[in-house]
Amino acid sequence: MAWIYLIVAGLLEVVWAYSMKQSAGFTRLIPSVITFIAMAASFGLLSLSMRALPLGTAYPMWTGIGAVGAFLVGMMILGEPVNNLRILAAVLIVAGLILMKVSTPG
Repeated sequence: MAWIYLIVAGLLEVVWAYSMKQSAGFTRLIPSVITFIAMAASFGLLSLSMRALPLGTAYPMWTGIGAVGAFLVGMMILGEPVNNLRILAAVLIVAGLILMKVSTPG
């Protein structure tokens, strides 16, 4: 269950990062509210996952899911630039996440 909490927490990190971008510096109400709700839920689920997972696994996985997810949202939804070096960077993050998962007991 800890891994499910962690994955959902990471996906919520993508939600709050996107909604923060849409909030225009917290000047738009709805995206600002979504940002804070998603942040609270993300932190809460991360906290629950840390009951069973080590900090050195949970936190890097959470930030990695968020980083790659934000990269994909930026690229696919916001039209941010895509080039081979940025794609390679995202692939390396995913490789690191896989290694982190494989190397964690349980």
